[in-house]
Amino acid sequence: MTDETSGTPYYTFGFSESMLQHLRRHTVHSHAAHLLPHLKPGLRVLDLGCGPGTLSVGLAEAIAPGALYGVDMEPSQVDLARSVAEAGGHDNATFRVGDVTGLAFDDDRFDVVHGHAILAHVPDTEAVLAEAKRVLKPGGLISVREWILENSFLAPDFEVINDAWLTLAELMTADDGHPNIGRDLKRHLLDAGFTDVRATASFTCYTTEADIGYFSRVIENWFFSADVRSSATAYGVATQQQLDNLEQALKRWMSHPGAFGAVAYGESIAYKPQG
Repeated sequence: MTDETSGTPYYTFGFSESMLQHLRRHTVHSHAAHLLPHLKPGLRVLDLGCGPGTLSVGLAEAIAPGALYGVDMEPSQVDLARSVAEAGGHDNATFRVGDVTGLAFDDDRFDVVHGHAILAHVPDTEAVLAEAKRVLKPGGLISVREWILENSFLAPDFEVINDAWLTLAELMTADDGHPNIGRDLKRHLLDAGFTDVRATASFTCYTTEADIGYFSRVIENWFFSADVRSSATAYGVATQQQLDNLEQALKRWMSHPGAFGAVAYGESIAYKPQG
């Protein structure tokens, strides 16, 4: 589903408090480590889909006194990002509501364009990358990190939990998203005209008792919420009985001493040609 007045998509995950708590745990060190070696003071950076800004302010700190601009389609997220930046004293960070398929910035303005889990939700990948390329300076760098849901897992699986990843992927696909785009980033960047593409992959892992408890609560409060259950059944990607079985398996996983989970990502950096 896409807003007819905008190129931005319906956001599958929504903006519940549980999901916001999850996004607030994202930092530049946990979710953009592949980009950090390429940042230096004085750069001008654009953060696409900045969300509540916890990752953005890490970028702002790494490039200070350079300027960080964050863009998100959701006004409430932009307000949160501004509050996070103000609370942390990051006066070099500016946030605005915007459409990543039609950025309100001049050509050749930024040294770096960053996006985390943004291409997965926007139907038109080409449009996002074309805009990123347009606003980058010649020789500027793009950095993207995106899901590979098919390679994400919770273990032990109890022969059922993997179905949750499949259900989530089908929900995102129904919303015109791309749940496994992380494995195709190199191809997309080359097709968009970027050069010197460096593709890697990584996992965000949940292994400590605190991690397991936290991730279980996120899944319980979001994936098994009434809204998501309703969407899953309406789209025909899961029945209520299947969701009930998954919920029981999650509770078993949460209390299992060998519980371990990991979310898979593809990540790439590339450059806009000089001429």
